[in-house]
Amino acid sequence: MNKTQTEKKTPPKKKKEEYVRLPYFGINRLIPFLAKYRGRLLVMLILGIVGSLVDIALPLFQRYAIDNYITKGIADTLPIFIGAYILTLIIQIVANCITTYNASHVEMMIGHDLKQTCFDHLQTLSFSYFNQNSVGYVHARIMSDTSRIGELVSWVLMDSIWHTSYIVGSMIVMFSIHPLLAAAVVLVVPLAALLIAVCLKKLTQLNRNIRELNSQISGDYNEGITGAKTIKTLVIEDKITGEFMDDTQKMRKTSVRATHFRGLLFSTVSFFSFVALALVLWRGGLITERQVMEIGTLSAFMSYAQGLMDPLLWLIDAVSTLINTQVNIERVTKLLQTKSDVADTKEVVERYGDTFSPKRENWEELHGDIAFEDVSFTYPDGEEKVLEHFSLKVPQGTRVAIVGETGAGKSTLVNLVCRFYEPTEGRVLIDGRDARERSQLWLHSNIGYVLQSPHLFSGSVRDNLRYGKPDATDEEIWEALKTVSADAVVERMGKGLDSEVGEGGDLLSTGEKQLLSFARAIIADPRILVLDEATSSVDTVTEQIIQNALGKVTEGRTSFLIAHRLSTVRDADVILVVKDGRIVEQGSHAELMKRHGYYHSLYTRQFEQEAVESLM
Repeated sequence: MNKTQTEKKTPPKKKKEEYVRLPYFGINRLIPFLAKYRGRLLVMLILGIVGSLVDIALPLFQRYAIDNYITKGIADTLPIFIGAYILTLIIQIVANCITTYNASHVEMMIGHDLKQTCFDHLQTLSFSYFNQNSVGYVHARIMSDTSRIGELVSWVLMDSIWHTSYIVGSMIVMFSIHPLLAAAVVLVVPLAALLIAVCLKKLTQLNRNIRELNSQISGDYNEGITGAKTIKTLVIEDKITGEFMDDTQKMRKTSVRATHFRGLLFSTVSFFSFVALALVLWRGGLITERQVMEIGTLSAFMSYAQGLMDPLLWLIDAVSTLINTQVNIERVTKLLQTKSDVADTKEVVERYGDTFSPKRENWEELHGDIAFEDVSFTYPDGEEKVLEHFSLKVPQGTRVAIVGETGAGKSTLVNLVCRFYEPTEGRVLIDGRDARERSQLWLHSNIGYVLQSPHLFSGSVRDNLRYGKPDATDEEIWEALKTVSADAVVERMGKGLDSEVGEGGDLLSTGEKQLLSFARAIIADPRILVLDEATSSVDTVTEQIIQNALGKVTEGRTSFLIAHRLSTVRDADVILVVKDGRIVEQGSHAELMKRHGYYHSLYTRQFEQEAVESLM
């Protein structure tokens, strides 16, 4: 073993979320996703225009019927009129059905494609991204933001086409029938649009506040449920209830204000609809009285005047929605544009494949010789070097233990070996070659990792162990369970390998989850085994079971044991002792105890503490 240098632990800083304003509301970023459905979008465009033309034509039917069948009493063309009217309605119904179907399909598929693309991209990102971004943040990007984008490019697009076509078409028809009367109606539109926009702006802000408060209330619910035991033991029910009441009161007040503005908005639309109608009745009545315009034409004008305000309201709301959704687009785009701190080169991908298309036929066998060559390391967004000019050789089959107090940086070396992070300087060699010369998937496929906080996926015991080896037979699964003495746990569960473990393994105790995760780690016969404080959160019985299994499962494998309990590392070939971010000692347990140094002090103090606890 080579002597080690300094190691300082500095946790990575969390990035502040920033957005780069994109042109055209960011819609241009969605073109690759929209292009796949351009046929359906074209159908929506055409049928949206057709549907608006039908709505524009209906008042003209009304005009013709009044002027001919009611006023003049001419009924010769009535059968043709009825047939044409029914045919027009059928066209409208068919167009609406097809457009609605396509809009629903586009919404679901765009949302699906964005979710899948984001999820796949997340699988390629390094640990630093997940350290800097919370689960809630990532979940919102994949679920909420992508859904809003899907809604935008389907329903908002479809309705925008219809309402725009209707407004333009109605104005053209009105001006072609009677320009002066049409001008009187159109004069109302700018003032109506201004007041509607003011109300919508305030309503949009209130709705945004409501969403934020709703998220806060959801968080309160989550804390109240998951932390129920802690709340009761601390006797802080009144405090938690008070905080929840404050949030709900804010939600109530904001919701009431939003309701008031929503009522004001629709009252404004109704008011201007009646203003437009009054203008038509006043001016149109005078014109009709002079027999310059027929009653049917006046009736059609009244329909157009009343029908203009709702599309106008919707279009202004659509612009507001588009502006708000820009943030969703930017968030998703930011996620997809995030580059991993750890990435394979093009040459490595061409030879070994990537995460989703591995070329396993080119993978060499991994033996387990590991070497650090003058390695320095700084966490992404960190300021101080965590590791500086560090060198260490670990021959195949060596058991390396890394010990020290909590927060001393014991996991840094393992993270570099597993290539969860890249060295800032120097190299990590695997079997004599730079780890960056072969794919991450090749390396990870040869590593078994047992975490301090074990995580099991929802499903059966069999499903969970097959995450370690997808093609594992039941015999291989039972063999892995027996190796770590976890077979007794499964037998007690009643349904054997078909037993459900619950969400996150909640149906099992921490020790039982740890034994199953230990079995999952070794089922694929990894050449490198990592136990990251795997016994720190389990009971002494489970710790002894794992300790007894270590001798067998580490035989012939290169293994790293990160430990807080020093009793679990006495049999390691070499122990690295970390203090204040510095590897201060290394050697076997016997050698370190003879030196009466920091390791001796740690071990003695912990042994005495455990002895006292055993007597209590």
